[in-house]
Amino acid sequence: MDWQTIFHKIKTSYDFSEMDAFLDDAFATKTIYPPRDTIYNAFTLTPFEAVKVVIIGQDPYHGPNQAHGLAFSVQQGTKLPPSLRNMYQELESDLGITRLTGDLTCWAKEGVLLLNRVLTVEEKKANAHKGIGWEQFTSAIIEAISEHKDHVVFVLWGSPAQKLSQFIDTEKHTIIKSVHPSPLSAYRGFFGSKPYSQVNEDLLAHGLTPIDWAREEL
Repeated sequence: MDWQTIFHKIKTSYDFSEMDAFLDDAFATKTIYPPRDTIYNAFTLTPFEAVKVVIIGQDPYHGPNQAHGLAFSVQQGTKLPPSLRNMYQELESDLGITRLTGDLTCWAKEGVLLLNRVLTVEEKKANAHKGIGWEQFTSAIIEAISEHKDHVVFVLWGSPAQKLSQFIDTEKHTIIKSVHPSPLSAYRGFFGSKPYSQVNEDLLAHGLTPIDWAREEL
């Protein structure tokens, strides 16, 4: 199984023609993030056979030089957004790892699929592309991972991500949940939740190589 096969199956099962037309118009007339050639970056950097962990985000960052197709990640040299800063604070508390760059390409190459629920956004308009069809696409991706992989750890932060639980076979896979790392909720249970060590303990328990959360090389 590979992403191309999964994409083909999804696109023959659902009609995305309205979403495709919407995106063609949006990219032609507005500023949309991420750049069109990086929308599917998460899949390019984390091949299907390499997926060990899935971390779900909401929608891309909506400022310049931020979004590049990986949930929570920003382009090299860009200031850390608040949620990512909180993720790094918890990483340091959990595993004693200090990270400085906001580009999570290295995590993607470790087998962490950094998947947003919605893969595009209009500049300065968070959630602008909610409801155009991306949720159907990403739900189908989660379902395909659940069906075709033997064991994956799904990290679901916040209630929108946790709604994806219905597509995950918990007989085969592990779900790790907490509130979202956003400054609005992080102090209500994200800090102290130790997601990174939980992921690695679960992977080891299932005979899989743990994630090197400290990896920096891109």
